[in-house]
Amino acid sequence: MSSIYGKIFKVSTWGESHGKAIGAVIDGCPSGIPLTEEMIQKSLDRRRPGQNLMVTPRKEADKVSILSGVFEGKTTGTPISLMIPNEDQRSHDYSDMIKWYRPGHADLTYDGKYGFRDYHGGGRSSARETAARVAAGAIARQILEHLFQTEILAWVTSVGGEPSDIDPETVTYESIEASPVRCPDPKASLRFEEKIKEAKADSDSVGALVTLLVRRPPKFVGEPVFEKVDALLAQAMLSLPACKGFEIGLGFEAAKMRGSKHNDEIYFENGVYRTRTNNAGGTLGGITNGEDILCRMPFKPTSTIGQEQKTAGRGGVNGILKAKGRHDPCVGVRAPVIVESMAALVLIDLVLRQRRFL
Repeated sequence: MSSIYGKIFKVSTWGESHGKAIGAVIDGCPSGIPLTEEMIQKSLDRRRPGQNLMVTPRKEADKVSILSGVFEGKTTGTPISLMIPNEDQRSHDYSDMIKWYRPGHADLTYDGKYGFRDYHGGGRSSARETAARVAAGAIARQILEHLFQTEILAWVTSVGGEPSDIDPETVTYESIEASPVRCPDPKASLRFEEKIKEAKADSDSVGALVTLLVRRPPKFVGEPVFEKVDALLAQAMLSLPACKGFEIGLGFEAAKMRGSKHNDEIYFENGVYRTRTNNAGGTLGGITNGEDILCRMPFKPTSTIGQEQKTAGRGGVNGILKAKGRHDPCVGVRAPVIVESMAALVLIDLVLRQRRFL
């Protein structure tokens, strides 16, 4: 089972949803980068459960400890080990999962592949694992900010098909965090809250669309064939639990256009090449062109719901499962910081492959 991401900036996540702790080991981080637990904690606080009525009530402080790789507030260049304790597990809520496979979850495929599974919260398939990615991503973001002043933002654009209307150029970190559903459009935020509350009242869940924006990305990174920056971003996002798609720039809308309308006009000004539009979403031929990277990802409704569902179980039996436990009515609400973190991991690994930046 692979748990390692990256070629130079390598991240290995470890732990299970209902184990003693989860964490990450980061290898390949440059030395001399300012780093403290508080810097990492800022990102983890945005992902943690129990923040408000829009997310799971599981209470986890997600308090990170740096075990190695940092001295006097700076990275040493040696492996950085991070640990986040699990403090509020209720494993008894998952007793029915011993027998039954949850519809929409990884229970069936894990059992089929490995012949054994951790039924307590899904083990490694649980979204709890993403806390370790966020911790590692916080370090990657710190380096990108240090080198390029890169800003990475993600927010909820739609819930249950209910749209929002906001210009990405106007979005700020503050406007995203002001919303309990992480939507910088105040009117849409209220509608999204109602959608989520309705699903929760029905013991159900609802899907969401998340938009990613990278301002001042590192320029001319990415490989032109199999490791295009957009392909790596797609792989990173689709590795997230519940993410079911990816598009960059105009994405699927480009299929409706002519080349004369889709092509971004290039111009040279003040010693820099720019494009007048950004239909490509910040990449050309799999390499960043310096324009903002703009992507969108749909997140499916949370699979574990409180309604009775027909299912099957071990031994070839059919039956009914009514899941217990505490789950997000809309997993997309906590997804933005995870999306940001994966984008940071993709970009810093590409930067470090091109040592000219350091």
